[in-house]
Amino acid sequence: MNLGLIGKSISHSFSKSYFEKKFVAESITRFSYTNFDLDNLESLHQIISEHHLSGLNVTKPYKEEVLPYLNELDFTAKEIGAVNCIKISQKDNKPYLTGYNTDYYGFAQSIKPFLEPIHQKALILGTGGASKAVNFALKNVGVDVYFVTTGNKKAANYFHYNELNQYIMDAFKLIVNATPLGLFPDENNCPEIPYEYISPQHLLYDLIYNPEETLFLKK
Repeated sequence: MNLGLIGKSISHSFSKSYFEKKFVAESITRFSYTNFDLDNLESLHQIISEHHLSGLNVTKPYKEEVLPYLNELDFTAKEIGAVNCIKISQKDNKPYLTGYNTDYYGFAQSIKPFLEPIHQKALILGTGGASKAVNFALKNVGVDVYFVTTGNKKAANYFHYNELNQYIMDAFKLIVNATPLGLFPDENNCPEIPYEYISPQHLLYDLIYNPEETLFLKK
């Protein structure tokens, strides 16, 4: 069974080594895992056919862009509006692609032990596919979510970075970085928020795993 990861500029990803080690450790035979670094998704169906793929992980910037290429979305992925996993089956002798989102579950399970009553309002830094999964998870546990963006403000619950002040930082005790800022090899970068207003009551969470401690977390 052939599996893989699609994304752009994914040299930082440890998915391939993670799964290969998992296959060996759990004696899972006849499985392979390949990283597909794509400039765009035009070759997606060709790659699936040529490599006889049975499943794919999806990373930036394709968690939303891949949706038109899918035949079906499970309920959660449809609600979130982004996918990070694709199951590839056969229907009428053609690949049939079903999209899922497990990002929200992983985020929810990992942050759950740290949430306290003071974390009822959250700032999500970024507005891409990963931020949608975080938003879904937090709303499910009753957290009021606002987004911070460099682009156009899509709704009332959006801030620009230059709007963040002490009042806003005091009001939002949970801050989640869902941007790629600080991701290897760009370790010396981080979101431009007023770090001087972060208190011991704040909980900060970074979706980036490489490096393990980002500049965002250090600051």
